[in-house]
Amino acid sequence: MDTLVAISDSIWNPMAYFALAVGLFFTVLTVGVQFRRLPDMLREITAGKTSEEGISPLQALLLTLSSRVGVGNIAGVATAIAAGGPGALVWMALCALLGSAAAFAETVLAQVYKRRVAGEHRGGIPFYVEHGLKLKWLAVVLALVTFVGYGFVFPGVQSNNIAASVEGAFGVPGWVTAIVVTGLFAFVVLGGTRRIVGAAQVMVPIMAVGYLLATFVILLLNLDSVVPTLGLIVGSAFGAHQVFGGIVGAAVAWGVRRAVFSNVAGVGEGTFGAAASAVSHPVKQGLVQAFSIFVDTLLVCTATGVMIVVTGSYNVVGGDGAELMTNVPGLAAGPEYTQHAVDTVAPGFGPGFVAVALFFFAFTTLIAFYYIASTNLLYLLGGRAVGWASQGLKIGMLAITFYGAVESADVIWTIGDIGYGSLGWLNMVCLLLLSPVVRKVARDYDAQRGQGLDPRFDPVSLGITGADFWAEEAQPERATDTAPPGRSATGPEELAQ
Repeated sequence: MDTLVAISDSIWNPMAYFALAVGLFFTVLTVGVQFRRLPDMLREITAGKTSEEGISPLQALLLTLSSRVGVGNIAGVATAIAAGGPGALVWMALCALLGSAAAFAETVLAQVYKRRVAGEHRGGIPFYVEHGLKLKWLAVVLALVTFVGYGFVFPGVQSNNIAASVEGAFGVPGWVTAIVVTGLFAFVVLGGTRRIVGAAQVMVPIMAVGYLLATFVILLLNLDSVVPTLGLIVGSAFGAHQVFGGIVGAAVAWGVRRAVFSNVAGVGEGTFGAAASAVSHPVKQGLVQAFSIFVDTLLVCTATGVMIVVTGSYNVVGGDGAELMTNVPGLAAGPEYTQHAVDTVAPGFGPGFVAVALFFFAFTTLIAFYYIASTNLLYLLGGRAVGWASQGLKIGMLAITFYGAVESADVIWTIGDIGYGSLGWLNMVCLLLLSPVVRKVARDYDAQRGQGLDPRFDPVSLGITGADFWAEEAQPERATDTAPPGRSATGPEELAQ
């Protein structure tokens, strides 16, 4: 275990600052697109329509949110506070504000370099590495890492936290929860029914709203403590608090670590669902995905963190193992922090409420993970569906789901951190290398919006190669633009209608 922790720390300690730097870089590169284009974000979420091959921007948003909103929003926030103090919440929020630009960038690239695979829009990390950077070998490595991570590692984190919350709420042993969750998941991925997936997709927004309402109620009932709590959080983040002043570095590292784990901005997780969207310009979906970071971290994660701190439902342990603050002796960092917070205002209700919310969040995340793993499997197999490989993926996901529910939380979280951190390093470096493409596409969108047009993407006119999907889509328009002598070409205003 000590070796795993050492590996995780060696990846994440520098990664925390690198992730912030990458987010800041793309914020500057796009002139703060995640802030100045907020009205466009809201419009695109509801304006898009599905096509025979692609899904709507809203559906793509829900697909990526189903993976973003998971155990990281409940248990991840708790572990950040336990290791980095209340100040970790400030760095989580800052990471979201800047990280949304990284999410925008990776989504734009996923859209630019997507392909038609088996009659569907498919794209993501390996696609833009192969067709954008022209590095096939690296694309294969990334596809393999992503396939293994989302197929055989990360599902264990979700099931582990389901089991922990259910045991804390109802006293059900982990092995029982493991059987139930694995069985339900098997019913879905082994060709079960769409009704379970559909019900889960409906329940997640309901549970998210209910979760935020619970936070609002807790804040109202602790109104006199809100201002001191905010002072504690901000002071802890910048070393001004007498107890937590010595762990500012841990606040930054754990705040960013858990923010990235939760919203996965820059890690590339959201690129696969985002590429499936049918839009007329890559920036449109990029804005939608940037908005998803705000929902995930600024809303749900912040709600969790403030709820925990304002009720004093947390303990903090320094890097040397010394207890810096013990508000609730014996309370383990994870879902129990959130359960105790809700229980302070509704005795007996908190554990069950959080357990149910976490179950739906985590279960839909498992379904999203299967989509991501299968997309990378398709890439590795050259777009061909091979029965034995698909069955192997399903069996592997079921196995890690069961194992995660019965294994130690420390082991599962550490393995998950290593996986996310490794993928994050690789993907963020690729994003920086492809930043000129992001800049071109973003400026093209701004130029067309400045002319009052509905932006449409033509990679050839921008000198972007490898975007075969869009080049084919734009061919009829370029042909219309080139009119015979004596006739006027159709203007961009008409093409945009």
